[in-house]
This record gives sequence, structure tokens and C-alpha cells, in this order.
Amino acid sequence: MKLEVGNKAPNILSIDQNGREIQLSNYLGKKIILYFYPKDDTPGCTAESCNLRDNYQELMHKGFEVIGVSTDSQKSHLKFATKHNLPFPLIVDEDKKVVNDYGVWGEKKMYGKTYMGTNRVTFIIDEKGIIEEIIEKVDTKNHTSQIELLTK
Repeated sequence: MKLEVGNKAPNILSIDQNGREIQLSNYLGKKIILYFYPKDDTPGCTAESCNLRDNYQELMHKGFEVIGVSTDSQKSHLKFATKHNLPFPLIVDEDKKVVNDYGVWGEKKMYGKTYMGTNRVTFIIDEKGIIEEIIEKVDTKNHTSQIELLTK
């Protein structure tokens, strides 16, 4: 099922890079930037994550919580977050439940090969848990600017 603006955001129950339980329902009352990315420590994913990191204080000042999701392991997330000083949780989704619930797991193509993977998509979720915006064409180096344009 493809999620749309106005849908209730599916709940998430998982752990982050530090082994802490993350439950999306615990964030009710806060705005969330939930960004899905293909793989830890790859060029595009690093650019996107670091752009959000560099603007994290400003995003928090505007009332946003930032949460990243990929299908990498806790160990991989911890290494990635530590290496790049990422101040927000990275959700572990090795069983692909979250990427499937959000409809971002799908067919991809690279170098002429077709494979299954996580599509780079960001969901802006309001204080009531409703999807306010969906960004499917993410500009990894300027992602915060994209978010700010949509949430003014």
C-alpha cells in the first residue's frame, strides 16, 4: 500500500543505533522528519544525513524531531552515527518491516542491474501522527532546504 499525505503514519517499534527502543507513537505531540535512506556510509546517504545533522539545532528549534531508517544493522548504524556525529536516532530495520509498512522497499536499478532496496523518501509527520508531506525526490546535499520549503 502506498502511503499518501493525510494518512496516519504507521507506528514503528524497533531499536536505534544505541539499542534504545524507538516507538513512533511516543513522539505524538512533536513533528517528525522520518527519512528513509538506502545504506549507511554511502555518498548520498552520508550527504543527506550530514545535511540534517548540520541543520539539526535549527530543525529542533522549529519543533522537529529527526529519525533516520535503513535496513542496516545496529552495529552499522552505530559506526555510521559515530563517524559522522549524527545526533538523532537511526532505526534498525533488518527485517524490513518499517520499509514495507511505509512502502519504500521496492525495485531499483543501478548500472543496468535490477534489485530490491530502500528508496530514498522522507515523510514529514505532524503532531497527531498524520503524514503532512512526502518527499520522493530528495536532494541529498540540500535536504533541509527542501523540508523548510514544504513546512513554512
